[in-house]
Amino acid sequence: MSKMKLMVLFMSFLMVFSSCGSLNNTAKGGMIGGGGGAALGAILGGVIGHGKGAAIGAAVGAAVGAGTGVIIGKKMDKAAAEAAKVEGAKVEQVTDNNGLQAVKVTFDSGILFTSGSSTLSSGAKASLSKFANTVLNQNKDMDVAVYGYTDNQGWRNSTAAQSQQKNLNLSQERAQSVSSYLLSCGAATTQIKSVEGHGEADPVADNSTAAGQEQNRRVEVYMYASQQMIQAAQAQAGN
Repeated sequence: MSKMKLMVLFMSFLMVFSSCGSLNNTAKGGMIGGGGGAALGAILGGVIGHGKGAAIGAAVGAAVGAGTGVIIGKKMDKAAAEAAKVEGAKVEQVTDNNGLQAVKVTFDSGILFTSGSSTLSSGAKASLSKFANTVLNQNKDMDVAVYGYTDNQGWRNSTAAQSQQKNLNLSQERAQSVSSYLLSCGAATTQIKSVEGHGEADPVADNSTAAGQEQNRRVEVYMYASQQMIQAAQAQAGN
């Protein structure tokens, strides 16, 4: 990469992050969609989305224009506002691998499940039902990815390797439980593109503390622009 390209990328990075706290998805969608492209989107996703932002996104095969980014950003703002009304949902803005704005919704496993279980609590079902009906079902042109995580605590009478595998299995089962319940509430099977368990990987807090472990036990739901949404936005924006 040339020095000039590196400088442009660096300045774009600084410009976005200096204003991240004050810009909504609409504004950032225009800046990112029209400027840094997928490379900048990957950087933003890695920082804001704890590494997952760069792993989501429809395969469009070309740079997405600024006008398209603004249109999609407006839709993401609306979806994020509705998701924030759901009990137990933590909503964040992230960036997908097309440089477009996406929405990350985190559900604490303490809210969703009892310890060591992948069976949804009654409270979790109520929250997920509202999320499915007021967010996913109202945005069927958004794709969805569901990721499950655990802390790094070991299992009784298990080696470290066995505990890691059990945590990986549990995270997959929990992600699948969330996905299956969302589908039972009307989410389209074609909408949920990925359901994955990542076990102890990608902690968001310090596993050496109880508070940190609680944060690491989570299920994340990502909503991002589908190919259909991108194409519609491109047609509307004329780019």
